[in-house]
Amino acid sequence: MDIISQIRTAAGQTLLESYQYNIAPEDIQVNETKPEFEGDYTVVLFSFVKSLKKSPEVLGNELGASLLRNYPHQFSAFNVIKGFLNLTVSDAYWTTFLSDQHANERFGLKESHGGKVMVEYSSPNTNKPLHLGHLRNNFLGWSVAALYKAGGYDIVKTCIANDRGIHICKSMIAWQRFAGGATPESTGIKGDHLVGDYYVKFGDELKKQAKPLLEAFYAGNFDAVAGETRQILQKHVTAVAQLEAEIPKAANDKQRGSLEEKLKTEKDEVNEIAGNATEIMKATQQMLVDWEAGKPDVIELWRTMNSWVYAGFDETYKRIGSDFDKIYYESNTYILGKELVEYGLQKGVFFRKDDGSVWIDLEADGLDQKIVQRKDGTAVYITQDIGLAVKKYEEYKADQSIYVVGDEQNYHFKVLKLICQKLELPSANGIYHLSYGMVELPTGRMKTREGTVVDADDLLDEMIKEAEIKTKEQGKTEGFTPEELKELYEIIGIGGIKFFLLRVDPKKRMVFNPSESVDLHGYTATFIQYAYARIRSVFRKEAGQPVAADADTTLLPLEKKLVVTLEKYPVVLAQALTEMNPSVVAAYAFELAKTFNSFYSEHSIAGAETPGKKALRLQTSRLTATVLRSAMGLLGIRMPERM
Repeated sequence: MDIISQIRTAAGQTLLESYQYNIAPEDIQVNETKPEFEGDYTVVLFSFVKSLKKSPEVLGNELGASLLRNYPHQFSAFNVIKGFLNLTVSDAYWTTFLSDQHANERFGLKESHGGKVMVEYSSPNTNKPLHLGHLRNNFLGWSVAALYKAGGYDIVKTCIANDRGIHICKSMIAWQRFAGGATPESTGIKGDHLVGDYYVKFGDELKKQAKPLLEAFYAGNFDAVAGETRQILQKHVTAVAQLEAEIPKAANDKQRGSLEEKLKTEKDEVNEIAGNATEIMKATQQMLVDWEAGKPDVIELWRTMNSWVYAGFDETYKRIGSDFDKIYYESNTYILGKELVEYGLQKGVFFRKDDGSVWIDLEADGLDQKIVQRKDGTAVYITQDIGLAVKKYEEYKADQSIYVVGDEQNYHFKVLKLICQKLELPSANGIYHLSYGMVELPTGRMKTREGTVVDADDLLDEMIKEAEIKTKEQGKTEGFTPEELKELYEIIGIGGIKFFLLRVDPKKRMVFNPSESVDLHGYTATFIQYAYARIRSVFRKEAGQPVAADADTTLLPLEKKLVVTLEKYPVVLAQALTEMNPSVVAAYAFELAKTFNSFYSEHSIAGAETPGKKALRLQTSRLTATVLRSAMGLLGIRMPERM
């Protein structure tokens, strides 16, 4: 039990015994004492002084005296400042903690308790390579799974390969038309990159074919579309003209910005209609129909191109340490989803429109109507997610199913959970969307079709090269073989990008800045890795030395600060797990490394004043190394023995 929990328990027991006042320990507020006051931890008295009809000063002194009398091992002094009881934790408590835990390689980690959690992450489309956004997703999902495992849960790590749908057919059509039979082997291009190149080519051709249509639409010629689509198009074109006329008349920048945003939305709608009216998009839509019908030549091409992509993904996953217990494929799960659409129609959860498409009405739930099957009978994205939710639960019976997906899909997952609940699926209540902010470039959002993404493989190469440059600049390469240096650069480079992407709260969007990632003196993995390597160097020099400190050793300020920081580790892990937030662990690891560096600079280990002091500092260093390795391991970051 950590010291704050012990303080709460002791204070609660004392209040009950001394005043017959019953309060749950978790309802007693305990904070770290502010630096300007004497003490380590502060009990806030205001919440119960009124019930006990005592002044804060009297109650604080009585409670403090009782705690010192009844818990002499934990507390050595107290003082009262208004309604705050400041307690000083005894050095004996901290040295006992060190004696008990310094050799515990699993400090802070819980044993399995039987709870089961499934974490789905990565979930790439098989029409392009992994990019910077995928890296944040992979690192976050893997780390959250690791936090749950550290918390005693049985973990199932899964990935859904989005291997079917209109976006996949776009790459296939473009390859058919423009590749001339090119393969990864014939071009020397990694398979996922090759397929991604043709997805970009599709976008280029789509723009080319849509351009004359857009010119016709804005000239008032709508012959390329018919029926309801023509009416919708006319409405959007009219709106564009009105907004373009209003923007120059805007009263201020705020109004102008609002009008420009509306104009962009209206133009996007016109662009989509134009795109759908092109020959290449119609061919792509037909290919999707042919795929779902099982047309042999389409299926063969699909299998071939997907195999190229999977081989490329596997290389990248191995490189970044991303792994899965089970990979699902949308090409399988969408079938179960379509069966559930029929089930939902029978139950009255879904309804069919006149054009044959199937929908659900969620307006009573504060949302809107959502399509679950197109009029041509093909599945939409949410169709496969409904099927996948059922399949996951049937196979693993997880208590919670966490989907690590960007915040642009917040609405999608609200709809998914509601649909599953209305279908009364057993998986419904365990669905949880771990929403995270997108990684952006200084120039804005990445767009694959426009070729503005930061490719994951290129980025990893860049980070490893940056690690090599920084290491050589620091003169840290002496004594390493070429093979050892290669591994060190990978550890530093890949650790740098992982830490950079995980040190930010997942809910926040972030702008990518690689130059900060491997700075030896910044808020980086490199800084923490160096502190760890420094400790390992100490123990190589102190091999064979006994590690047994005197129980009554007095702690100097930096010694105490380091031990206090170490003792917080289990609490930090509990917070990170509750919040599903690895950045809590990243911040803690950085703070621990900083504290150790201050301690190491101030106090000699080899030349300690007494054998007892040396033993205590070795114990502290050993536990620091264990915790740093553990914390960074939960972020998926390796720690070098030497730097």
